[in-house]
Amino acid sequence: MNCIIVVNAYIKNKSQIMQAKRISEELTLTGIECKITKNINLAKIKDGSAVSEKYDFCVFLDKDKAVARLLEKCGTKLYNSAKAIEICDDKILTHIELSNYGILMPDCIYAPLCYYADVEISEDFLNLVSRELGFPLVAKNCYGSLGAGVFLINDSQELREFEEKNKLKEHFYQKFIGYGGEDIRVIVVGGKYVCAMNRKNSCDFRSNIELGGKGTKYEAGKKLINLCEKVADILKLDYCGIDVLCDGKGDFYICEVNSNAFFAEAERVCGVNIAKKYAEFIIEKLNNKEKQ
Repeated sequence: MNCIIVVNAYIKNKSQIMQAKRISEELTLTGIECKITKNINLAKIKDGSAVSEKYDFCVFLDKDKAVARLLEKCGTKLYNSAKAIEICDDKILTHIELSNYGILMPDCIYAPLCYYADVEISEDFLNLVSRELGFPLVAKNCYGSLGAGVFLINDSQELREFEEKNKLKEHFYQKFIGYGGEDIRVIVVGGKYVCAMNRKNSCDFRSNIELGGKGTKYEAGKKLINLCEKVADILKLDYCGIDVLCDGKGDFYICEVNSNAFFAEAERVCGVNIAKKYAEFIIEKLNNKEKQ
């Protein structure tokens, strides 16, 4: 069997290449022929049809929804699916998808879509955000990775300035939960809990490892494990990293879900071969399909 592992064409972060190599190594050990490739001309529409080279499956480590959709249209099985990637890539869609399932999430208010740079921002909207979420609050662009596009808003003036600057972008506001600079990253593969680490950043309210956060092994209890497995199941994710906030009272809040979460730090601090777990899950799924 053969597979491709897809990364972004303009990749700058070495962690993504390392992740692709680790997954390739583990799949190769099982006899799978792997090729790591950038999302350039993998699939196209020609004469009204989606066209691509034939692969048995694809581990999609990018967020390029068009390429993901085209590969699926050509019959390539993706891990994760294009739909799951799209939902996780858009942070507000993630929260919408997880709503009404009894899952705690920080309160969110979506900013109204704006098409005109010269219009005045809505005072009613600013007042709504201030009243419902309080300060400090978190402002997030709907799209962004590694902590990019996430900002701490301390007062009404900062809120006004942020809304004016970002009114033409899809964004939303979120209630501030916990202590800042700290969360729990939970890795789930095939719907099953694998490991968890506590991330702390003493220099930033964002806990991301790429922004200076440090990871330590976290012993997850049944409550947290069940919560994260439920999230992965709802979003139909084969692999994910779930960012969880704790309010200090023992309640866990789902902050974000990452369909292609980097796992190097989690492997290091937890002593778990996550790449192997993912490869084993994929092989099991393929074998089960062949038996059907």
